[in-house]
Amino acid sequence: MAGSPDCGSGLCHGHVCLVQPRCGCVWAGGPRLPGGCGTWENPSSASREGPGLMEYVTLGGTDLKVSRVAFGAGPIPQLMTEDAGRMQRATVEQALESGVNWFDTAATYGMGKSEESLGTALAELAALNKVHLATKVRLLPTDLDDIAGKVEASVMGSLSRLGVQRLTLLQLHNSVTTCRGDEATSLTPQDVIGPGGVLETLERLRSRGVVEHLGLTGIGQPDALREVIGSGRFATMQVPYNLLNSSAGCVASETFPETDYGNVIDACAAQRMGVFAIRVYAGGALVGQPPAPHTFKTKFFPLDLFQRDSDRASQLADLLDPGESLADAGLRYVLGHPQIQAAIVGFSSPAQVRQAVDSLLAGPLPPPLYQQLALAGRNPPTADGGFSP
Repeated sequence: MAGSPDCGSGLCHGHVCLVQPRCGCVWAGGPRLPGGCGTWENPSSASREGPGLMEYVTLGGTDLKVSRVAFGAGPIPQLMTEDAGRMQRATVEQALESGVNWFDTAATYGMGKSEESLGTALAELAALNKVHLATKVRLLPTDLDDIAGKVEASVMGSLSRLGVQRLTLLQLHNSVTTCRGDEATSLTPQDVIGPGGVLETLERLRSRGVVEHLGLTGIGQPDALREVIGSGRFATMQVPYNLLNSSAGCVASETFPETDYGNVIDACAAQRMGVFAIRVYAGGALVGQPPAPHTFKTKFFPLDLFQRDSDRASQLADLLDPGESLADAGLRYVLGHPQIQAAIVGFSSPAQVRQAVDSLLAGPLPPPLYQQLALAGRNPPTADGGFSP
C-alpha cells in the first residue's frame, strides 16, 4: 500500500516516524525524509501570507492555492441555511479578513438556501471574484434516467443562487457503493465513470468553462470509491476525518466500531488528488454542541452517531492538558495529516472563525499527543474509557 510506514504503526502517514526511532519510514516508495524520526515535517509546502498570515497550500495536482482553513456553508451550524443575513455577512467578512479563500456549499444545503446566502454575503462584500467557490450536485434514484439533464439543471441553479457564471470546483455529492442504493442515494462506480455516467456530464460542463475542476465526496464503500478515484479523472475529494474517526487516512483496527473509510486518502495521494477534510468537529459532538436540527432528520451522519461521538469526545478530552480544548486539538490534528490540504469548517459566528485560525497558527500538535489522538481515531475505546493501542 503506497505511503505505509515500515514500522506498521499507522501513525506516521508514511512520512516521518513519530513512534519508533530510526524505523526508516518511506513515503510512496521513497527514502525517509530529512529531519529524522520524532520530528514533524509537513510536505505540503505551505506558505503564510495575507491577513493574519493565513497558511496556503497547493491543492493536489492543480495549480490552485487554497487556505488551509476553508469555510463550510453546510446545515450543521445552520448559519447559511437560515434567515440570518447580518450574522452571515459578519462571519463571511471575518473569514475573508482572516485570509480564507475557499468557500464550500451544496445545492441540497437548505434546499439552495446556503448557496443563496453565501452568494449574497460575498456580493455585498465585493468578494465573489476574489474567492474559490465549490458546490455539489446530488442525484436521486429518479434522476438516473436523465443524468445529463438533472446535473445541468442542478448546476445552473447553483450558479444562479451564488450569482456567478463559473465555479472553481463541482463535486459529486452522492455516496459510491458496489450496488446502487446500498446507502442513501448511492451510485455505483459505473454510474459515475461508466459510459453515459455522471462524469461525462461533469466533464462536458468543464469543457464549456462552467466549472474548473471536478471532485468527489468520499463516503460510501472504500473499494467502490477506490475504483472511481483510480480513474484519475477527479481533482479532489472531500472526506470525513476527525479525532473520533480518522479511518479515511489510516488503517483502522478490525474492531473499530464506526464507519471505516478505508484509508481512501492514500488512494487520492496516488492520483495527486487534493483532499479536504469534512466533519472536522464530528457535527459539533467534539466541541460540546447539542445536535443541530439537521442531525435529527438526515440519513447521513444521524443522531445515534452524534450521541456515540459525544460520549467518545468526553473520554477523549481526558487526554488533553488542563486548558486545552478539543476544538483546538481537533483542528490541529486534522491539519497534521500531510495529505489533507484543508479543513472545511462550519462556522456560526466571527469568533469561531478567529478561533479556527488561531488553532492553525498554533502549528502541529506535539508528537506524543498526536500519537495518543491518532490511536483514539482508529481504535475502539476500552472498557475503562481509554483507547487501546
